[in-house]
Amino acid sequence: MLRPEVRLEWFVSFLGVIDTGSFSAAAEAVHRSQPRVSMHVAALEREAGLPLFDRSKRPVQVTEAGSVLAGHARAILRRLGSAEEAMASRRDSARGVVALGSHPSAGAAFVPGLLGHLAHSRPALKVVLVERSTLELDSALAAGEVEVYLRPLAPPAGPSVRWHGLWREPLSVVHPPGHPLDALPDPLPVAAVAAYPLITIGRLGSPEGVGFEAYHAFRAYGFEPEAVQATNQPQTLVSLVRGDLGVGVTNQLAVATADTRDVRVRRLDAPCAREVGVHWDSTRALSPAARTLLREILAAPVPPGTEPLPRARARTQVTPPQARSVAPRSTASAARAAGR
Repeated sequence: MLRPEVRLEWFVSFLGVIDTGSFSAAAEAVHRSQPRVSMHVAALEREAGLPLFDRSKRPVQVTEAGSVLAGHARAILRRLGSAEEAMASRRDSARGVVALGSHPSAGAAFVPGLLGHLAHSRPALKVVLVERSTLELDSALAAGEVEVYLRPLAPPAGPSVRWHGLWREPLSVVHPPGHPLDALPDPLPVAAVAAYPLITIGRLGSPEGVGFEAYHAFRAYGFEPEAVQATNQPQTLVSLVRGDLGVGVTNQLAVATADTRDVRVRRLDAPCAREVGVHWDSTRALSPAARTLLREILAAPVPPGTEPLPRARARTQVTPPQARSVAPRSTASAARAAGR
């Protein structure tokens, strides 16, 4: 019998198993141990008086009773999220300290304007900037070093990380003056650029590096990039190109924030582009200061030379402030509510 004593964290673990397809994956997604997830599901089954999963199958399959209960569980957690949003709007959420993570190009092109706005509009909110490479930001979130962070959408973050897309920026090619690519008009064909040793973003030899946009752009045309060096620092990439070590391929904001004297910056003729979003952990409650920062990020203008991503480009959505003439967006998703 389902009584009011049922704990909400049982629902979180239960839905985690449904969403990931296994108890071990659910444990990672909801940041609990596998035995605890199993214990939560078992307790919920005792209360329901029915099996919620068919454990004889791999992956485990939700039973008919489990499917029915899942719908109610999601509705309960959504209502909890709505209640939290109502309370959050009544708190003094503009106070406190929050750690904001950012990858280098966003840190140079987007963060200064954001922090400048906050210094005038919310002086009691202190933002601590933590600048790391894309994959290091994921680790910083897991370690609790940041609450909210700016990061490219590729390669994707973990299953418990929620994001909202912010902007899209094209890929650029950087080469020395007098290079054979000088003879070609803009935009440069992928096939022409692929003929030369490349300097890319990421870390050379890292398996995660193949998930970055530059690699996708070349593989879309049947080319395997021959990377001779990689870096996460835009200025380092430009300096390596200036030293005639290869042709650089990176995102537009990276070269826009670097000193590009003595090199040429060209547009790459590829549909693949870098998409950047704001990320947070759905299984942890955001502090009032972090919620305020998140809404301000969503309301901020995108950097020059980039294209705002449509609102549909999100794994969840939150409601930004009404200030700064930005249209309201929908309320937080059930997954974010589950982490409260």
